[in-house]
This record gives sequence, structure tokens and C-alpha cells, in this order.
Amino acid sequence: MTASVVIRTHNEAPRLRLTLASLENQQGLDEVVVVDDGSTDATGDVLAAAKLRLPLRSLHHAAPRGRSAASNAGAAAATGALLIFLDGDTLAGPGLVARHLEAHRGPEAIMGRGETWHLRCTRFLSDPQTATFWPHERAREAALSESERAAMCVTERQVRHGFDSIAARAAPAIYPGIHPRRLYDAEMAALQSHRDSDRLWAAASGSNLSLARDRFVAAGGFHPGMDINEHRELAYRLCRSGARLVPVDGARSYHLTHRDGWRDPLQDDGWERSFVAAHAEAPVAELKAYWSALAADASPASFFAPG
Repeated sequence: MTASVVIRTHNEAPRLRLTLASLENQQGLDEVVVVDDGSTDATGDVLAAAKLRLPLRSLHHAAPRGRSAASNAGAAAATGALLIFLDGDTLAGPGLVARHLEAHRGPEAIMGRGETWHLRCTRFLSDPQTATFWPHERAREAALSESERAAMCVTERQVRHGFDSIAARAAPAIYPGIHPRRLYDAEMAALQSHRDSDRLWAAASGSNLSLARDRFVAAGGFHPGMDINEHRELAYRLCRSGARLVPVDGARSYHLTHRDGWRDPLQDDGWERSFVAAHAEAPVAELKAYWSALAADASPASFFAPG
């Protein structure tokens, strides 16, 4: 089986450089397709340099079209039988591609969710490689010693030759904090312990997600009207058509966190309206109540094993 990694990116050139470096030694990788969704930074230069090291194809949108449109464009351009979606600020851990491929060896129609970890150390940095702080974080920078700044760096050399030093600083969940960690633990436990649940679609991840390209195309790709939780809506459709969402143990990705651009699915409810309009029967309100309870430090009954 051939594999394509599809990356959607927008104005994150310093992080994208590291993401692409993390793909250079992946066994089983046939191509990387990057969709530059209207970037105005140095993304073009990063892609040109990466083409010397990777089987990379790139598409450029003159103006941003959003995550779903970028992902769909990348999938349409990909040639691999297996699609693995990543974000332009997310490292692929060693062996990620090979583990996703192994999960899809059998005849069962599945989507694979890898282990989504994060690097808290990069959250104040515009460029993790040089430990360059965002302009509004300069006061924080001034209070740090050189050794403290060095500990925040994630460099291409570390990605290529010393990934253990990166993994040692990471933690489970896509974002730092107790609430993202509680959700991550609940989702991964559900994938391991409630494999017959009809609600596992809600444990899908936006990055480090794999599925057969023909199945993605037959489903129509990501919902064009959603740019948050679009991965859960796709998983909902695929699960209803007979696919299963399964964990891909050891396929670990590492989000190079940043404090700008995060959207709260409890506050940004445009995705909810689109989801319910497409699937009136889906328990979206119950899912949001579950997330709210986790955020309030409550101990709700598992959404994934109702009753």
C-alpha cells in the first residue's frame, strides 16, 4: 500500500520547516502533498528547500480557503492509496507512517487515529528553531536565561538526529493543560475499551488521522462548510457507512504549540450548526455538554459508553 501525507498550512513557515524535516526518514512514505492555503510568509521558500529532500508536491491557494478546502485539495492531488493528514505545525514522530500503514493492512474499513501529543515549550515562539518570541511576548523573553531559551528550541538537527530530546519534552493531548489532557485520555481510552461504540467518531483527530483515499473520495471529503471539528463530521459519516475508528498505537505526532489562532469549539458554534444541519440525529448537544463538564472539572459519564 502506498501512502501520501497531506499537510494543510497557512503562515506557519518556521514550524512547517520542522514538520517537513520530520518526514524525511519515514519508512513507507511515497509522497508529501502540502497545500499552502494563502500564506504570505516564507512558506514558498520552505517548500522549495524541502523538495530537495522529500518527494514533495505543493499546491498554492492565492487566498485562504480554510482547513476543509485545503485538505480536500491535497487529497485530490495525492496519489497514495492511504491518506495521512497532518498540520503544518505538527511533527511526525519516528515510525508514524509505517504504523499507520500497518494498521490498514487488514480487510476492514478503518480510520486510524494516532497518538496526538504536544510541545508546550514552543507556545511563546514564532520560530521554535531560533527561539524567536512573538513580538507581544518580548517581556517574557527578557526574563529568561540563555539556558532557559535553549530548552525551548526545537531544531531541524534535533528532528533529524536527536528526536528523543524532543519526545522527552512532550506530553499527551494536542494542547497543554489539564482539560485537553482529560479529553485526550477519555478519547484514547474509548478507542481502546469501547471498540463497538457507535460514538467513536467523536474521538477522531484533526491531525494524525489516516484513511483509504478511495473511501475519503467516495465520502465527498471534509464538509466544505466546516473549518473546526470537520474531522469529527467526516468520521461520523464514515462510521455510519460501516468504517471503524481505531487507535494507531505508537504513531505519535507532536504539536508545536502556539498561543494564537486557537478556536474554542464550545464558543465557536458555527461548526455545530453545520453538523446538525447535515445530521439532525447526531448527539452533538450531548457531546458539547460532555466537553463542558470536562472543562468544569466534573466527572461526567463517558460520552462513548452511554447508559
